[in-house]
Amino acid sequence: MRRVIFNQKGGVGKSTITCNLAAISAVEGKKTLVIDLDVQGNSTQYLLGAKVSDSDKTIAHFFKDSLGLELFGGGKEGLDSAIHETPFPNLFVLPSHPDLEGLQSRLESRHKIYKLKEALEKLEGFDYIYIDTPPILNFYSLSALIAAEKCLIPFDCDTFAREALYTLMRSIAEVKADHNPRLEVEGVVVNQYQKQANLPRQLVDDLIAEGLPVLETKISTSVKVRESHTDAKPLVHYAPSHKLTEEYRALHLEIHK
Repeated sequence: MRRVIFNQKGGVGKSTITCNLAAISAVEGKKTLVIDLDVQGNSTQYLLGAKVSDSDKTIAHFFKDSLGLELFGGGKEGLDSAIHETPFPNLFVLPSHPDLEGLQSRLESRHKIYKLKEALEKLEGFDYIYIDTPPILNFYSLSALIAAEKCLIPFDCDTFAREALYTLMRSIAEVKADHNPRLEVEGVVVNQYQKQANLPRQLVDDLIAEGLPVLETKISTSVKVRESHTDAKPLVHYAPSHKLTEEYRALHLEIHK
C-alpha cells in the first residue's frame, strides 16, 4: 500500500502525520517505509534525528541517476541503496536532501515524472509506504500522486485552508484522470483541532455538509508534538499513553479498517 500525504498549504502537519502513522504501522509489525520528498527534510529529521549530508544516500541520488548524471552507471540499483534504518523496529526512511531543489527543472524538462512510480513498483519487502510531499504541486508532489494508491489531505481548521481545499481536490482529480486512475482520496485529516472553539467546529461541519470525505478521527493540538520533534521520536515511542498518541492510533485504525 502506497499512501501520499499532501496539501498545497504549508504548516498543516504533513510530516507529523506521515511519520506518526508510519511509526504506528511499524509498531504493529508492518515493515514500513517513509519517503521524504520535501526539500526541507522534516520527516527525515524526525525519524533519523538529523538531516543526511551525503546525497548518495538520499532520494536525490535516485533522481540524479534517472537523469544519467551519475558517472559509470552508478546507482542503478534503484531505491534500495538509499534507504536508512531508523532507531525504531520495522521503520525505514528514504531521506530528502537539498539537492532536490536544483534537480527539479531538469527532471521536468526530461519528463521523468513516472520514475518514482516505476521504482516503487519494483521495490520489494515493504508492507506500507508513506510519502511526505512539499506544500506545492510541483514535480515531486506530482510524482508522489502518480506513484500512490491513496491520498490523505491534512486540514488545519483555517478559513484559507478551506478555500484551498477545493483547488486541491480539483488538482488531485486531474492527476487521477490524466496519470493515475488508481489514486483515491482516502480522506481529509482534521489536524490541530480545538473542539471547544466555534470556528473549527463550524468549518468541519461545513466540509461534511458539502460532501467532502472528512475522516471521523480528529487530531488535537498539543505541545507533545513539538516535544516529539525535538526528541526525534514519533509519539507512539515518545508518549505512548498520551491522548494525542491515542488519536493517531484511532486515525491509523480508521484508514486501515
